[in-house]
Amino acid sequence: MVTNESYRKSFIDSSIRIARLYGFQGLDLCWVSANTSSDMTNMGLLFQEWQDSVNSEAKNSSQQELILTAAVQYSPDVESASFLVDSIRSYLNWVHVMAYDYYMPEWSEITGAHAALYDPSSQFNTDYGIGAWIGRGLSASQLVLGLPFYGYAWTLKNPNYSAIGTPATGPAITDDGSMNYKDIKGYIQRYGATVMYNATYVVQYCIVGSTWIGFDDVEVVKIKVSFVKEMKLLGYFVWQVPYDDNWELSRAAQEEENNRPSERRLLVIILTTASIVLLGLEWLLHLKIQGPKSIIERLEETSTAMFLICKLVFSLRDIEAATDQLSIENKLGEGGYGPVYKKAASLLSIAMTLLPNTSKLKRNKGNFNGTVAHGVFANL
Repeated sequence: MVTNESYRKSFIDSSIRIARLYGFQGLDLCWVSANTSSDMTNMGLLFQEWQDSVNSEAKNSSQQELILTAAVQYSPDVESASFLVDSIRSYLNWVHVMAYDYYMPEWSEITGAHAALYDPSSQFNTDYGIGAWIGRGLSASQLVLGLPFYGYAWTLKNPNYSAIGTPATGPAITDDGSMNYKDIKGYIQRYGATVMYNATYVVQYCIVGSTWIGFDDVEVVKIKVSFVKEMKLLGYFVWQVPYDDNWELSRAAQEEENNRPSERRLLVIILTTASIVLLGLEWLLHLKIQGPKSIIERLEETSTAMFLICKLVFSLRDIEAATDQLSIENKLGEGGYGPVYKKAASLLSIAMTLLPNTSKLKRNKGNFNGTVAHGVFANL
């Protein structure tokens, strides 16, 4: 399809039409078999023509531009070819990095960490791949890390040797050795297997007889989400959500994602509250010295100035956390700019008003402006 201009146009037009028909926000291309220089060149042409068509369609329909993304290999280098980073940076909003399947029992003759975060003896690891993408000029803010909610089972050649890198004869349990997280947990519980953690690769594995299973669990998922934050990547995605066991891995990822921001939110609230209290005491002292007008009269005269002084800007994530996901119980009413919510603090309350910042996507950097919230401290 990508080698022919008319075929590319047909694909692009139909994809946009289907996206609009079903109300999708964007389109994601997953071409995992691209591995030649010709493939990469044609992929770059597709990205450019796709973005041009999306831009034109949005203007003609007066609708928001569709988001364009693509799934890419863990590293920009694939066999004898390399992804065209300039095309990705210019024409896509972001890419989904498939940081898994480094080793698979169908072709690997040794047990391996199929989604290793690190590997001191090989380039087949996530840390290397993300570093390579950034080193080639793709911004960290255009990278979304893939988290596999599955693992692989190998058949050991000799059950007495079970470390990572041990000789194996092929897949175990399933035809290709793949097992989702829920089934792996059930297998471990059924056979009472001991799970072992390898900090060098950041992976869990277990052994039952001659069967060796490597996978990511709650601990590993949290470490990888922490890695996403440390590297300042745009975010993470999972493959696949149905593979989870009662949302166990999904919750672990969310908890780790919210870990540090919650500490920051607390610090912002405490410091800002303290600042307002000090400002209020200083102002009351000033009014007392000024006399003879009453304090109430002077406060009324300066209420607008105090409102402007106390105005702060928070991110939508900050507000959602502070108001329990914009819970109706925390809604005070409707303000001039929209709904107003409150969050109890030790001395004051915080009124939060959501304001639309802009709906225009900024595609040149792969990021976009969404909704911001202004927080106003006041006695409620």
